[in-house]
Amino acid sequence: MRKQTLTIGNEYGAEYQGQYIFSEITWAKRSRIIQKHTKYHPLSGQVQTSDFIAIQAETIWAALKEQPQNQPLTLETLLGEENGVPIALGELFSQVVNGLCALTREETAFLSEPSAAKNPTPPSPTFGSAKNSAGPQQNSPANPPESFTSTPLSSTK
Repeated sequence: MRKQTLTIGNEYGAEYQGQYIFSEITWAKRSRIIQKHTKYHPLSGQVQTSDFIAIQAETIWAALKEQPQNQPLTLETLLGEENGVPIALGELFSQVVNGLCALTREETAFLSEPSAAKNPTPPSPTFGSAKNSAGPQQNSPANPPESFTSTPLSSTK
């Protein structure tokens, strides 16, 4: 698996100074992180919401293999709103990890907006007129039984 070393100077604060080593994570790990922080509609399966921040923070945390001895990064600091990492540093970590884990711009856009906003599948023009092929139809007002006329058979002997 690919690795990338990132050396941070004093530009983000002395507490973050040092060397960070990130490693590519597996497809399965990334998929589980995405699933964990994404809510799907129970019937349609469409994405209702996804917590992009949590997905990105857990992806960074999963890819982080080494950090400075004072260990300035925790999952809590990556997720922290009040005492989190500086924005520019978080963005830098995101770029490194997304590059290693091949998270594309399209995937990032997909994760950051509801799926109903962009449905790539156009509705079928014949959706409403599809016939049921599951066997004999039940009788209903919309589907009355077929009427048959019988004619007596004449037999000649």
